[in-house]
Amino acid sequence: MLQSPASPAEKRRAFRQRLASGDLLVLPGAMNPLSAMLIDRYGFDGVYVSGAALSADLGLPDIGLTTLTEVAGRSQQIARVTDLPALVDADTGFGEPMNVARTVQVLEDAGVAGMHLEDQVNPKRCGHLDGKAVVDTDTALKRIRAAVDGRRDPNFLVMARTDIRAVDGLTAAVERAKALVDAGADAIFPEALTGPEEFAALRAAVDVPLLANMTEFGKGRLLTAQQLEDIGMNIVIYPVTLLRLAMGAAMAGLDEILAEGTQEGLLGRMQTRAELYELLDYEAYNHFDADVFNFRL
Repeated sequence: MLQSPASPAEKRRAFRQRLASGDLLVLPGAMNPLSAMLIDRYGFDGVYVSGAALSADLGLPDIGLTTLTEVAGRSQQIARVTDLPALVDADTGFGEPMNVARTVQVLEDAGVAGMHLEDQVNPKRCGHLDGKAVVDTDTALKRIRAAVDGRRDPNFLVMARTDIRAVDGLTAAVERAKALVDAGADAIFPEALTGPEEFAALRAAVDVPLLANMTEFGKGRLLTAQQLEDIGMNIVIYPVTLLRLAMGAAMAGLDEILAEGTQEGLLGRMQTRAELYELLDYEAYNHFDADVFNFRL
């Protein structure tokens, strides 16, 4: 109730231990605390705080317009309500290397388990849009070194995302990933790979945990969790899936209200009041105030 009993340090240690196991960890994207609670309820391995979902939720395109304050605030809200580790999209670190070090510490304070930092130029753009540009290798490595030097909890995961595949090809992605690991990255997120052969090439190149992004309508094929586990991937994220599902259902609901003048035909597709109250654990709040949980369904 109110917040997870697990401390950020405990979540980070548990996340590291799960990564070391070699199992594939499945992290759906949570666009808000309520969806994070649902992900927890379904027994997933963690929650992902997507920059694309956060920017869309704020009514903005994913082109680097969100701020560290906005990302940290939403991350803290999500980390607070779940026992699961939260992995956060930190874009390009919100500035130069000193800003990157500050970003790490602000996100540590927000209670998340780790972040990924990408090698795009500022302002960045969605990893599955055309026209991306990446920084030179030296700049990318400086960002990662600053992140590693800035963290205070050694279990806070510093993941390096590289977008170079879509710019300079697979060989460049392999070489960039190796250099990022040498610079201190704990894990690698190779963005916009096109299929299992490319994931396998990255898996053969580095010996740190690897993340697969299974976003819809993107550059690559949607692989199953079993396919990714067979390749040896360690994390799979579904960054915008819940947001897209929710918005699709909202569009259909608004169409129905316009057409029928009532939402009655939609009731069977809704989360019920009882289901929402159970997820929010209304009854536990009765321990503090007997007047809170006094309804009958």
